[in-house]
Amino acid sequence: MPTNARADTDTDTAARVARRYWNQHVTGAGNWRRDAFSGSELRAAGEDLAALRSGLGRPAATVPALWRYYTSPVDGRVTPELEAEHAALALYGLHQQSQSSPMHRRGVTIGTALRALHRSGRFSEEAVDRRVAAAVHTTAVPALLYRLRGLVTQLRAVQQPIDYDQLLSDVWRWSHPEHRQRVRREWGLAYHAWGPSSQDRTPAPGRPASPDGKSTTTGTKAPNPVQHASAPSTP
Repeated sequence: MPTNARADTDTDTAARVARRYWNQHVTGAGNWRRDAFSGSELRAAGEDLAALRSGLGRPAATVPALWRYYTSPVDGRVTPELEAEHAALALYGLHQQSQSSPMHRRGVTIGTALRALHRSGRFSEEAVDRRVAAAVHTTAVPALLYRLRGLVTQLRAVQQPIDYDQLLSDVWRWSHPEHRQRVRREWGLAYHAWGPSSQDRTPAPGRPASPDGKSTTTGTKAPNPVQHASAPSTP
């Protein structure tokens, strides 16, 4: 691909990522954005979150209430990227429900968040281990999303945010058998992290786990159109 064409594609992708619902309301550091004129917080509206939750357990593009929230390009068919965005939107609607703090925070992968859940003391560690194992042993995306739905509900209970751009990317990769094992490995390494400061360590804000197809673990590059990009800076 010519350099200028690749740059145009990257720009289009960055703009699309910035339009995702959570990025319109939350900064990369995990704070609510503020209105440029009034200074008021741009919190997610309850009716928006209800619309997002209506997509839980439903196929992409079958819930009219979600259509206006989609940013993925379509060509008359449901693509894996659209399916991943639909899933992430629905889970975000569930996660953010009744929460005063943003439940999207860039750099906090699902594995990192689940490790925090495991150590929260709110739920049995053995029960969390079983739920996580059940999720990572799935192969079909609908089965994965069913398991994640229960885990996200528990993450909401302990007010633990995750990176929804990264989750979208992970769901997209899960739909491709050649990349699914890599996602499992990334989640597992984060969930079972060890070291003197592993309990308190979280990825630095803005550090993508797999933003543009480059795995954070060793291995070949995974062609991934579902990229991270910097959301607009806070006004």
